[in-house]
Amino acid sequence: MIKQATKEDYKELVEIWEQAIRATHNFVTEEDILYYRRKIPNEFFPNVKLWKYIADNKICGFIGLSEIVEMLFVKPSYFRKGIGGRLLDFAIENEGMRRLDVNEQNIGALKFYLSKGFKVVGCSETDSEGKPYPILHMTL
Repeated sequence: MIKQATKEDYKELVEIWEQAIRATHNFVTEEDILYYRRKIPNEFFPNVKLWKYIADNKICGFIGLSEIVEMLFVKPSYFRKGIGGRLLDFAIENEGMRRLDVNEQNIGALKFYLSKGFKVVGCSETDSEGKPYPILHMTL
């Protein structure tokens, strides 16, 4: 079930984000994980429309939207169960999302987005914070 997330969900969403990052982003330094962990609930979440995926009576994934899909994270224990796909499909069908950014080094996510029909249309050498994590810009 997909529902809009609220500020009360932020703590749990940050925990899911960190678990997913640690499971999939082995290229991100510990220092940067801590940096982003501080920024996410105060600067990133308030600037996106957040949707959460609930299964087994708990949040197991979420997607954050602005003009693009800004973030999509699933709790590692729910990887490969279709939750990321359902969240992305929801964003496309209900919110008109056609663009997203993904870390170039996150090969699993890149393959996932390519399998959903997205194509790479550009690249930035750094992320939005100026950190050395190349970002691929993708469109449907």
